[in-house]
Amino acid sequence: MYTNCWTRPLSTFTSSNHYSLLISIDTCFSWNRFLFSFVSFRIETYHFKMKKKVLLMGKSGSGKTSMRSIIFANYIARDTRRLGATIDVEHSHVRFLGNLVLNLWDCGGQEAFMENYFASQRDNIFRNVEVLIYVFDVESRELDKDMHYYQSCLEAILQYSPEARVFCLVHKMDLVQEDQRDMIFLERESDLKRLSKPLECTCFRTSIWDETLYRAWSSIVYMLIPNVKELEQSLNQFAGIIDADEVLLFEKATFLVISHCQRRHHRDMHRFEKVSNIIKQFKLSCSKLAAQFQSMEVRNSNFAAFIDMFTSNTYVMVIMSDPAIPSAATLINIRNAKRHFEKLERVSQHPGVSMP
Repeated sequence: MYTNCWTRPLSTFTSSNHYSLLISIDTCFSWNRFLFSFVSFRIETYHFKMKKKVLLMGKSGSGKTSMRSIIFANYIARDTRRLGATIDVEHSHVRFLGNLVLNLWDCGGQEAFMENYFASQRDNIFRNVEVLIYVFDVESRELDKDMHYYQSCLEAILQYSPEARVFCLVHKMDLVQEDQRDMIFLERESDLKRLSKPLECTCFRTSIWDETLYRAWSSIVYMLIPNVKELEQSLNQFAGIIDADEVLLFEKATFLVISHCQRRHHRDMHRFEKVSNIIKQFKLSCSKLAAQFQSMEVRNSNFAAFIDMFTSNTYVMVIMSDPAIPSAATLINIRNAKRHFEKLERVSQHPGVSMP
């Protein structure tokens, strides 16, 4: 049945009306089975908007505001040079997947502010924290002081938010000679993990000039998304039905990878964040021309890649390596699946709504 589906002339699809076209494709791909799997899949619902408090901390000049502006405010790297120092705490709210809101606290790193955080503002700053992101300038000449403030943050986190996840970003790695980067990062990572005990910390090397920034922030956001494992199971079912090598979900505004499935091995482990970086830059170029990025198809003799608007909060990327599968069929299947992922988001946003 699968082979016969693709050997049918495309004119047999396009000559029929819209609904019979969808039914033909649905039959070939057993969409009834796919629909049934979605009926059994539920996103956990909440009677309040899920606000996740994220602390972004580090010494003044470490690059906190620059990375926040690139990820969440559509800055390009060279434009961050004109950003001034953060005064006290800057608050911002970023919506992810409809119901998830990141309450981002960008804390100024001047010494007077840091001392104030640990004294008079200690309860306000460190209570109800989901994630602490501490940024270290890899070329800082005051490493001991940096570590002192970091440990002070950990003490406050242990007191007020002991369940918080801790991430350390060793930033500005582009300033380190390439042959020294691995060694320096591993040394810093070892020191930070030792100083963080009994808390666990996850370390990333980052730079605003390459894709490493997207890798770090995608990993952080991934850990905040509820039921992400169930979402990946559904992506795996979708990929299996359409015979895709990989399927990725990107958050619409930031283009961070929020979920993915992989059915075939690929040697480039950093391809996701590279795609995020490239498409984000392309989106910014489109916006300068008053145009909105909607979709893209890249095809060569080895694979075809489709990037398309998916739900109201996401883009999807589908990688196909079977040259016998026409682009039109893949795009129709993406549109079919789009409806069901939209329903999942509506269930998450409106607890009283049930799946049909």
